[in-house]
Amino acid sequence: MNETPVFSANAKHAFAPGFRLSALDVFILAVGVVAALALAMVVWWWGFVMGFVLGHFFLFCNVVRMARPLELGWAAVFLALAAGTVALDVPGWSVTASVSLVATVVVVMVEMRKPSYHGLAWQRINPGLPAWWEAWKAESGGG
Repeated sequence: MNETPVFSANAKHAFAPGFRLSALDVFILAVGVVAALALAMVVWWWGFVMGFVLGHFFLFCNVVRMARPLELGWAAVFLALAAGTVALDVPGWSVTASVSLVATVVVVMVEMRKPSYHGLAWQRINPGLPAWWEAWKAESGGG
């Protein structure tokens, strides 16, 4: 695999596709895993929710590098299902997790089909990304 990890705090205007991991990401993941385990020892589903959301944060932000609207769409689905499960015990955690995982697959597939896809394996999935990036820079005045 020819992915180039990006260790940068602010690569907003640099062409830096692929898997991304910063010191802040590692810190958030470490604290989140500890918190999820601690919460799970108190009430299992507290830990589950924390871990599930943390895993999706990592997938969406670092692996797929998803656009914000798709992240927010997934979050709305998960939040509605989780809120119903917490408040009314409907639809339940197994349905919440299952539907949320289907939503995960859908939003990841939608993101990967975009001409701007710049996450993991972008060279194979979206070999036209460099040309898209140059056109975007020219169009937006970023280059």
